[in-house]
Amino acid sequence: MTLIASSKRALSTSALALVLILPSSAWALFADDDARKAILDLRKTLAATQLELQGQIEKLKADNAQLRGQIESLQKQSEELIANQKTYYQDLDARLGNFEPRSIEIEGVTGTVQPGEKKAYDDALNAFKANQLKKADDGFSSFIRKYNASPYLPLALYWLGNTKYALKEYPGAINQLQTLIKRYPKHPRVPAAMLTLGNCQLESGNKTAARKTYSDLIAAYPDSDVAVEARQMLASAK
Repeated sequence: MTLIASSKRALSTSALALVLILPSSAWALFADDDARKAILDLRKTLAATQLELQGQIEKLKADNAQLRGQIESLQKQSEELIANQKTYYQDLDARLGNFEPRSIEIEGVTGTVQPGEKKAYDDALNAFKANQLKKADDGFSSFIRKYNASPYLPLALYWLGNTKYALKEYPGAINQLQTLIKRYPKHPRVPAAMLTLGNCQLESGNKTAARKTYSDLIAAYPDSDVAVEARQMLASAK
């Protein structure tokens, strides 16, 4: 009885010792399992969150692309609308010009344009460009007689002078060009008109007048393109 009791006590003591020995490692094992499970759960959560965020980002990209497309389409429509309005008002302005006077500025000259005036000028200029010199001569001559206060008048004088020069009607050309130079001395066409005037004088045999015209041109407009040609013509007129 004593032996059994002793054995029981020894077994109990051993079991207690085992219980006292095991807790730290057992709890450590359990803690590691829980930590690994928690980490795995966290990874799953992060992966799911990342996929969700990626999906949201892709959706935002798609939405932005759609918005950009809509904005570009609206911009294009706006540009087309502005262009159409500009064309409409230009057409309307041109049509009104055929029925009522308008105040405009042409190469620094301001004046009132009468109905049909611009068309008469354009018809004469187009004839000159098409080398229909007689038609251009008639057109510009008629224009000058009819619209002698027009803002297109300096241009009409300039082109009529060039038309008559091309027709070798030097006295008429000289008259038109001199009228332009005297009446509109600050007009941007004056340097080119002076060059043509000098050429008319030279080809009509008046070298003295030609040399003076070339010299005046070079002195007044030394840096202009026509001054370069005037220097060459002056050298040939000696």
